[in-house]
Amino acid sequence: MSAPRRRIGRSLKPFRRPWLWAGLWMLAIAGVVVGSLMPASGVPDLKVSDKLQHFVAYGLLSAGAVQLFAKRLAWGFVCVLLVLMGIGLEYLQAQMALGRMLDRADALANTIGVLLGLATVLTPWRDALLRFDRQG
Repeated sequence: MSAPRRRIGRSLKPFRRPWLWAGLWMLAIAGVVVGSLMPASGVPDLKVSDKLQHFVAYGLLSAGAVQLFAKRLAWGFVCVLLVLMGIGLEYLQAQMALGRMLDRADALANTIGVLLGLATVLTPWRDALLRFDRQG
């Protein structure tokens, strides 16, 4: 009798390509970190409110966690970490003398985005990435 095979990334949903999806999600997190710590002069003007940018970015990261992870505990843990990341990045912006400043409204927009992204767990799209992954 062979030993049971341990699945890599046990908290991930049973994807065919778990490392691809987890890697893309981590790349998105890295993009938010880099974008948050760029000097003010290097930030492109997207012609929309920066609060909306914060809200959408953190909402997508949180919704990505819902797509990736199978369990409530993982969703909650990741969402708490995303909120803490958003707060921490705001403090870093103030400390790094990049021409940017700490803005509590940005941290609030991040948090609301995380909560809205987490709410996607209550929708039929909760497993959209898993269904897509199994098609290919």
